[in-house]
Amino acid sequence: MPTLIAGARSGRIRDIARLISLVEDGSPVVPALMRELADTVGRASVVGITGSPGVGKSTTTAALISGMRARGQRVGVLAVDPSSPFSGGALLGDRIRMQQHATDEGVFIRSMASRGHLGGLSATTPQALRVLDAAGYDVVLIETVGVGQSEIEVAAAADTTLVLLAPGMGDSIQAAKAGILEIGDVFVVNKADRDGADSTVRELRNMVGLGSRAADAWDPPVVKTVASTGEGIDRLLAAIDGHREWLIASGQLQVRRVKRASDEVEALALAILRGRLEAGSGSARLAAAAADVAAGRIDPHSAAAALVEALAEEPPLSEDGT
Repeated sequence: MPTLIAGARSGRIRDIARLISLVEDGSPVVPALMRELADTVGRASVVGITGSPGVGKSTTTAALISGMRARGQRVGVLAVDPSSPFSGGALLGDRIRMQQHATDEGVFIRSMASRGHLGGLSATTPQALRVLDAAGYDVVLIETVGVGQSEIEVAAAADTTLVLLAPGMGDSIQAAKAGILEIGDVFVVNKADRDGADSTVRELRNMVGLGSRAADAWDPPVVKTVASTGEGIDRLLAAIDGHREWLIASGQLQVRRVKRASDEVEALALAILRGRLEAGSGSARLAAAAADVAAGRIDPHSAAAALVEALAEEPPLSEDGT
């Protein structure tokens, strides 16, 4: 692992890929890896890209990569694809849409399967993000599975969240139902060469304007793009830059990153607790508690509290799960 970490920090693509593979596979060395990387994270700008399937997320991501590379920025991409409920596999088609960047040493693209995790991301996305941050990428783009009414986790993982829509993909009421008006820092009406683009922009601005905001709060812009031709990408990059400047000036960048760390620690703590429930005495304790609840000897709330207390008194698991 020390060799892989040194290679990743020097920009070796293969070593970066191997470290992310360790993270995705849940290797027992991941806790030690995260400890080694802890002092070299927090430098990359993280941009989340979400929207309904078919609005052009991958094409927009590819266009943003081109614009950022023209500035001389190194770009990492984590593109999450849905897993098949039958085979467990994923198409990982983002690499097809971004293949023009495949030979660029300043770009790293990793397709990740969601593996059934809800929220639009993979459960291991935060750790993979740490690897790319430590590897020295200036910007990390996170592309979600495709937003729905529950798939808005990207807002917690990113500094700036782009929400993509397209004409004919549903009206503003549908956007409000999906919950995306609350998570968007920049709204992008892609495929703006289609009929109805101006109407979509107008509806979005009206819906965004209905929300109550403090006087110094960020006012999300609405940007029109045609990602397939690159039209509007300069305006989109300017909007992303503007939001980052506001985050730094207002102190919200630190607030968001502390919240991101809090969510990550909470998720890992719950995973540790779940592991204790599934291993050794935890499994037996859970079975006994379930039997008591089913027989009416105890209520589920009391059983859960007693189970957590008992697990907290047990010695912690080692990194290999023993």
